[in-house]
Amino acid sequence: MGELVRTITENLARIQARIAEAAARAGRKADAVRLLGVTKYVGQRETRALFESGCTALGENRPQQLCSKAEALGDLPIEWHMIGHLQRNKVRRVVPLVAMIESIDSARLLAAVDRIAEELRRRVPVLLEINIAGEAQKHGLAPDQLRPLVETLGDYRHVEVRGLMAMASLEGGVGAARGDFTALRQLRDRAQADCPEGVTLGELSMGMSGDFEAAIEEGATIVRIGSALFERIDR
Repeated sequence: MGELVRTITENLARIQARIAEAAARAGRKADAVRLLGVTKYVGQRETRALFESGCTALGENRPQQLCSKAEALGDLPIEWHMIGHLQRNKVRRVVPLVAMIESIDSARLLAAVDRIAEELRRRVPVLLEINIAGEAQKHGLAPDQLRPLVETLGDYRHVEVRGLMAMASLEGGVGAARGDFTALRQLRDRAQADCPEGVTLGELSMGMSGDFEAAIEEGATIVRIGSALFERIDR
């Protein structure tokens, strides 16, 4: 376990240095960008080692995996984020476990989270997921669906909408990804004017292992890093 933690710690340090460099190029401070460690492809051992390396905010794509890891690693104060598609029938299991849901992709899902949060007497931070690439295989609101939803956010008393999340295009490399990141930022900036009082779309969760530097340069406040954290480890 010690060697695993050392390797992940080294990987984490390299990524943090790249985050700082990308932020500096954009005239931003490194602490304006948060690294979310994505554990979807690793087991409990690697997840525990990642936490012990200093990465305490972790994201899972599937509700079942999030629930099983949160239970197995319940001795650790992990800040869990739900970053994948969430069906309404899984909301009741997920809400008590997470610090944030980054993948709200419909008004119906937002209402379901709001209802369960009310039952639990808490406010749940969430991000609205946008299918900025317009790809059929991706979940998320179409860009033109954002404004009508934003205008209703004052109706939800037990969710705290903090910003937007998106995945870049599958094709086209970093250049296409940068275009998507720019489009998401611009969409957020336009939507901000329609927000009810007290709602600020400050967060932009965008960028993964292959394109996070471009995302930071285009305004990301959260980058979701998975594979780059687990390089050079034996599984």
